[in-house]
Amino acid sequence: MRISMDGRGRAMDNIFTERLWRSVKYEEVYLNEYASPREAQQSLSRYFQFYNHERPHQSLDYCTPAELYGLQDQVLVFPTLREEYN
Repeated sequence: MRISMDGRGRAMDNIFTERLWRSVKYEEVYLNEYASPREAQQSLSRYFQFYNHERPHQSLDYCTPAELYGLQDQVLVFPTLREEYN
């Protein structure tokens, strides 16, 4: 992947990140009211686990990223939440 430094291809450089954050906002953040930053972090951790391992992606021919990249056994854990998953 080439990164555009002149601004002409900038939209294409950010498209995947923008799409991810659009999904996070509409499927998780806007639907929940978090009582604390810790609750938001826990909820987002669960969402990213779902996003990568359970949610089919149209752009990936309805596979999950974990299936496509062979990461089925990996669990996403934020360092501050690590003790909760052991």
